[in-house]
Amino acid sequence: MAYVINQPCIGTKDTSCVEVCPVDCIHPTPDEPDFDTAEQLYIDPEECIDCDACVEACPVDAITPEDQVPPEWQQYIEINAAFYRNRPS
Repeated sequence: MAYVINQPCIGTKDTSCVEVCPVDCIHPTPDEPDFDTAEQLYIDPEECIDCDACVEACPVDAITPEDQVPPEWQQYIEINAAFYRNRPS
């Protein structure tokens, strides 16, 4: 199970979660070219190790375990995964 970044991140893109992630699975980071155009930050479900560090760091409570994403935010599970499927390597 991975963590998912949900609706509260849109427009906020606070990078506190990026700074604490031990496996660098949250993108785009401020030094990446797509940071300014991205609507939010995204967690790679294949790389996430479920360490919970990002949850504690997020100032807007946008990050939840995949199995606890509220019904109104279920689409963010796919939105996070799609970001990595569609991202150039």
